[in-house]
Amino acid sequence: MPAQSPARPPAERWMKVCPEGLYVEPGGFYVDPLRPVERAVVTHGHSDHARPGHAHVLATAGTLAIMRQRLGEGAGATTQTLDYGEAIRIGDVTVRLVPAGHVLGSAQVVLEHAGTRVVVSGDYKRRFDRTCAPFEPVPCDVFITEATFGLPVFRHPPDLGEIDKLLHSLSLFPERSHVVGAYALGKCQRVISLLRAAGYDRPIYLHGALEPICTLYEGFGVPLGELRPATVAAKEELKGALVLAPPGAVADRWARRLTDPVVAMASGWMRVRQRARQRGVELPLVISDHADWDELVQTLDEVAAPEVWVTHGREEALVHHATQRGIRARALALVGFEEEGA
Repeated sequence: MPAQSPARPPAERWMKVCPEGLYVEPGGFYVDPLRPVERAVVTHGHSDHARPGHAHVLATAGTLAIMRQRLGEGAGATTQTLDYGEAIRIGDVTVRLVPAGHVLGSAQVVLEHAGTRVVVSGDYKRRFDRTCAPFEPVPCDVFITEATFGLPVFRHPPDLGEIDKLLHSLSLFPERSHVVGAYALGKCQRVISLLRAAGYDRPIYLHGALEPICTLYEGFGVPLGELRPATVAAKEELKGALVLAPPGAVADRWARRLTDPVVAMASGWMRVRQRARQRGVELPLVISDHADWDELVQTLDEVAAPEVWVTHGREEALVHHATQRGIRARALALVGFEEEGA
């Protein structure tokens, strides 16, 4: 971490919250801007972070591929790939991307200016995941963190234990289809990977909206096993099968073609029973692509930043916790970022 110096300008003088998003003034760029801008650094491909219409986009190869697939020409008039660990100079700021462990291509943005190091986490998780590079803690002066699950009540159970619940249900009800609601980018591929790691080697059926990102992941060397389109499969073929679909599709007309389906949902929010009941979920699976409370606290310990800014989620609890430990902490007034699985 850079040596402390009283002459250094504080980060809030050159990192500013604007209507477009988080602006890095000495570099003339935004991180995950909410509106079209001239120059954007994008942490990952989820639509609340990777928005269309920017003139120039800097991101990892994985994130740019996801943006091109989802946004087409809106992915950026020009794009630039930055590999993990590679440093470039933008204006008066040195920029590096390091893995965030959230989804394929996800990155933290490491910014160095005038002797100060700021790390913008983007969305991140700390659990092992075969589908993306693992989170790397970077010691820094200011850590800008998400707090999607920033309450002590959110402690995610072991991932494979949740997958065991799904496999147990499949064995108990072999005549019923099992449909799992999973977000198209990241969650779907992670659930498939966890199933394969648990020994499930049968074909997995996909709603059409999930197929393109799975193909993209496989193109980046992530093995997912045999996948079949659910949309064209015969109803008898789907009896006793495992089907993945977007969360919004599990209760709509599309799912009526399944045989007496067991409705499951893979999300950190399945810890909240009321959410599961409201969505008609019979089998809640607490599988998250975000850090839980203990992992957020662990991350603050590992980066050892004397100052923490919380961008979105349950900011108040994490700010209070950090302050109690002698860390200067505050919430940033950034809007426009969605909850997991939205």
